Amino acid sequence: MRIVITEFISLDGVVQAPGGPQEDTDGGFAHGGWTQAYFDDEVVGGAFDGAIAGCDALLFGRRTWQTMAGAWPERAGDPFADRINALPKYVVSGTLGESDLSWHNTVLVPGDEAVARIRELRERSGRGLLVLGSPSLARTLLHEGLVDELRLMVMPVILGGGKSVFPTGGALHAFEPVSTTTSPKGVQLCVYRAATPN
Repeated sequence: MRIVITEFISLDGVVQAPGGPQEDTDGGFAHGGWTQAYFDDEVVGGAFDGAIAGCDALLFGRRTWQTMAGAWPERAGDPFADRINALPKYVVSGTLGESDLSWHNTVLVPGDEAVARIRELRERSGRGLLVLGSPSLARTLLHEGLVDELRLMVMPVILGGGKSVFPTGGALHAFEPVSTTTSPKGVQLCVYRAATPN
């Protein structure tokens, strides 16, 4: 399965708490829900829906999984919610236990085994393993060269600090542009695939 990361991201590379004020206030982050002014159902919503439709499983870090697990199961009956609830889900965590896995179809990936286990998942047949949010996990996957595709929804806003998905260790990872679409509210939907080494 190809590993695909999809992120709502600001012009200055911040991905923290796109959905709501209390989603993630680490570091005193005070701009939770910053994507709302730029969201539209057709283009941005369609890109998000397309990413879900093109995957066979979801991969999360602990915090994002807990946020999603607290929101989506109760929305049963909505077509998007039904799709996301039905998909197999993997959560990387060093603190969750099997008894914490309340969201249907979730498998725990122990944090100290994450890279090896994700390499194994990547070798399985299938279309895509989609990472939603999960900045720490996404950063690790990028650092390890395990990302096959980036789908960035670049919002026309600068947040002045916050969590990023980009590694800072100095390693070079080349990507090739696949497509760019601009929404009516100025969001750039950019798809990149990992470049083939020369």
